[in-house]
Amino acid sequence: MTGQDPTSAVQIDTTRPHPARMYDWYLGGKDNYPVDEEMGRQMLALDPRVPVMARVNRAFMHRATRWLARSGVRQFLDIGTGIPTEPNLHQVAQETAPDARVVYCDNDPIVLAHAAALLRGTDEGVTEYLQADVRDPDAILEGARKVLDFTRPVALSLIALLHFVSDEDGAHDLVGRLLAELPSGSYLGMTHATADFTPEESKAATEKLRAAGVTLALRSREQFTRFFDGLDLVEPGVEVPHHWHPELGEPVPGQDDGVIPGYGAVARKP
Repeated sequence: MTGQDPTSAVQIDTTRPHPARMYDWYLGGKDNYPVDEEMGRQMLALDPRVPVMARVNRAFMHRATRWLARSGVRQFLDIGTGIPTEPNLHQVAQETAPDARVVYCDNDPIVLAHAAALLRGTDEGVTEYLQADVRDPDAILEGARKVLDFTRPVALSLIALLHFVSDEDGAHDLVGRLLAELPSGSYLGMTHATADFTPEESKAATEKLRAAGVTLALRSREQFTRFFDGLDLVEPGVEVPHHWHPELGEPVPGQDDGVIPGYGAVARKP
């Protein structure tokens, strides 16, 4: 398991909210703390559809993974994994391709504590977990190389992650660094929150999270599309997440009851 023991004691900061634990709370999970629930409730006060958005992002991951596996991809690098919520990415991938190899990565110790749930895959496939931050791509690549064959295509999955990485932290450069190590035929799948549709609510959410020590870097459609520079976008290109190949999964209840302020896309490295 890349040298890490998920049952060992981990140091979890419960004094400020963490996106992975807030996401867990939105999805109805129990692996969160009062500080996460409190901030989650503040986000709901600004926009009661936040839990729907979380489920829409999760559903996009399921559909994108299904599309990639059916397209022949057998290796997946999922950064910003979050707390395990079934079905997880490896379960979706291995349903189509039992020999799929999956590396999960997250920076929240609570995810490490639950990593065993991410490691129960098929006998033919491989699932591994490493604790690292997307801001340290070299550490991620070093760990992933122990499991994935970088001479064969890899699907890089960044679901609801990069809006927590600021331009000052070089979000676009980080994605470029990761993609640079992946061979031709690899893919990038992403979702990202935006303020394009809800500017006032988004501004208030950004300020509340900043006050709690959480970065929220909402990006426009143009800024989101920049992550795919040099790649070939898969049809239908950049879309609101639930409009991307809806035939590959079940609709999320409430997804059509109002705007989903985000974008999603999958693209192939030539």
